[in-house]
Amino acid sequence: MTDEIHTGDALVRVSKLLAERGFCSRREADEYISQGLVLLDGEPVTELGTRAHPSQTVSLAKGASLKQAQRLTVILNKPIGYVSHADDDGTYPAAVTLITPDRQWFDPKTAGPPSSRPSRLNTRGLAPAGRLDIDSTGMLVLTQDGRIARTLIGEDSPIEKEYLVRVEGSLAAQDLARLQHGLSLDGKPLKPAKVSWQNEDQLRFVLREGKKRQIRRMCEAVGLRVLGLKRIRMGRIPLGNLPMGHWRVLGPFEKF
Repeated sequence: MTDEIHTGDALVRVSKLLAERGFCSRREADEYISQGLVLLDGEPVTELGTRAHPSQTVSLAKGASLKQAQRLTVILNKPIGYVSHADDDGTYPAAVTLITPDRQWFDPKTAGPPSSRPSRLNTRGLAPAGRLDIDSTGMLVLTQDGRIARTLIGEDSPIEKEYLVRVEGSLAAQDLARLQHGLSLDGKPLKPAKVSWQNEDQLRFVLREGKKRQIRRMCEAVGLRVLGLKRIRMGRIPLGNLPMGHWRVLGPFEKF
């Protein structure tokens, strides 16, 4: 197959088309192309860098779909002191180091007897889909699946992230309104957020973006000091009863 398989001036890499249409990440697409598992108008793509017109049909062969079904996604209740992504110098432990067999949690209501649970999982290549600051706790998703990573952290991701934030200081009504819409960070306006009081010293934030230390910086902008921050939901999936420092496998029917 040649590099330009369609005349016209809007040719796009097949790997990019697959990623944009939610089939997989671009890195995974290149892997599938090298294995002959990508189809363009029903024909296998065999060369990396192959370009196509956006009107053409791209899809994954059955073998790629089977590989995707085997990719692991886990939910971790991250403690304070762990970073989402490994530091270059290894100063602080990475959250992925908590993904060990002794820390796997099974919901007693749904997991069944121990004899029915999988004895071994391939956790190689798990990577965090998003960040959670070293001094924050709660829900962190780690995945081998590029589709899930794109869903959660893609630039146009629609997924809500919900947090409980314990604060110190007073908050006027107009400043609560500013938290909901009107603040900017790094010279760029923030997307509208849902912010409300959970109790007398705790705010509930629901965001559709995740800039670095966003909630802490938002609170600082209105004179509040953050004492504790916990993420409790991503999309339709809550943290639930998952114990601190433990993790569980995302079920086959759970969707963000």
